[in-house]
Amino acid sequence: MSSLSPPPVPMELHAVNRRKLLDSIRLHLSNSDRPLHGFVFLQGGEEKNRYCTDHAELFRQESYFAYLFGVREPDFYGAIDIGSGKSILFIPRLPDDYAVWLGEIKPLSHFKETYMVDMVFYVDEIIQVFNEHSKGSENPLLYLLHGLNTDSSNFSKPASFEGMEKFETDLTTLHPILAECRVIKSSLELQLLQFANDISSEAHVEVMRRVTPGMKEYQMESMFLHHTYMYGGCRHCSYTCICATGDNSAVLHYGHAAAPNDRTFEDGDLALLDMGGEYHFYASDITCSFPVNGKFTSDQSLIYNAVLDAHNSVISAMKPGVNWVDMHKLAERTILESLKKGSILTGDVDKMMVERLGAVFMPHGLGHFMGIDTHDTGGYPTGVERPKEPGLKSLRTARDLLEGMVITVEPGCYFIKALLVPAMENARTSKFFNRETIERFKNLGGVRIESDLVVTADGCKNMTNVPRETWEIEAVMAGGPWPPITTENNSAK
Repeated sequence: MSSLSPPPVPMELHAVNRRKLLDSIRLHLSNSDRPLHGFVFLQGGEEKNRYCTDHAELFRQESYFAYLFGVREPDFYGAIDIGSGKSILFIPRLPDDYAVWLGEIKPLSHFKETYMVDMVFYVDEIIQVFNEHSKGSENPLLYLLHGLNTDSSNFSKPASFEGMEKFETDLTTLHPILAECRVIKSSLELQLLQFANDISSEAHVEVMRRVTPGMKEYQMESMFLHHTYMYGGCRHCSYTCICATGDNSAVLHYGHAAAPNDRTFEDGDLALLDMGGEYHFYASDITCSFPVNGKFTSDQSLIYNAVLDAHNSVISAMKPGVNWVDMHKLAERTILESLKKGSILTGDVDKMMVERLGAVFMPHGLGHFMGIDTHDTGGYPTGVERPKEPGLKSLRTARDLLEGMVITVEPGCYFIKALLVPAMENARTSKFFNRETIERFKNLGGVRIESDLVVTADGCKNMTNVPRETWEIEAVMAGGPWPPITTENNSAK
């Protein structure tokens, strides 16, 4: 069961996003002494079939288009008139037999009302509409979306349609402005992000309660997906679920087609579950690590608490103006100090930092922006350089934090043979390892703890609500309530 239900989605959210873009692009054009006319023009996602078959894959809207228009359906186009500020949707003209196989063919007025736009036309009317609304300009200017995604190294696909050669196009202006608009979240966006976190947090707790040794990893994935969809209306997951146990928890992106969450886990294994539901395009990204039998061993506690201390230290230090590279280094240092205290490492932690030893145990970045995409846009705008050192080069942003950013905090500590063996053989780093102790941990796998944070005016707010302390996890896995019942809670009833 669940205490939650899917909240209504305010389409005003996307009107606010469009206004934000309009203000930003007008300011840019004014500062560049360019006229305030033309159209922002985007193409929505296209429905795809599975290879050569007639099986249509479940459609999910292209993210920039979702951000500006909130449209669920495929094959739309959208525009914003920079001069008037008016928004326009272009919808596909559907064949008559659509009504037989796929349902009612809705009128233009339905989409105007549903998506709160100013005008709606058919896709085959694009040229006519632009010419009529271009205030006499012979070649209306279209600002198209084309630019690099710094997480994937892929480029956004600019809109195209038959007859587009009749228009002037600009491929450079829109992308950096729109990507930056997505970095700072509105209050309406934060409400959806919070719900995605709430239902996903609840699902993680449900999995903890129901897991027992002897199950398959995919059964944990199934429980999570069922809960977020059944009670939260999350038809899509934010990313492929990582349900790793034992050695698999040291595989950073486990769960893909070649490693499909299919191991039978055993008493004594640690589980690392990285899963997040998506609600109306907005993501969550939560990782919980726990022993599948409900009781931490002393060695598991050592590694878990090293990561938890890093997680909590970063959250305590986060506020506007703080640099994200410094937060990553804080997490690394905290983990290295814990490993030294546990006799896994020996020597001077400052020297370990110089030798980038932290990247051996945490090769990924500390976190990433999150919003309509799990790895959201704006990590490396022009002027922000990606670090080149081990570990740091995996950071998905090197920016200073700003109020309204949503970013994950996900430190980890893993025993990855492909990294440990070379480091233990390297003349510069071998001296730091206590070989006797590390032998005990080489099959532990790894621990990651991940929460979703929004940066506030004087700190940050954690949107994730799952058991984190070892005693909390053990209590929940033994059947205890979450959140725990306190004296205050009882007196309030």
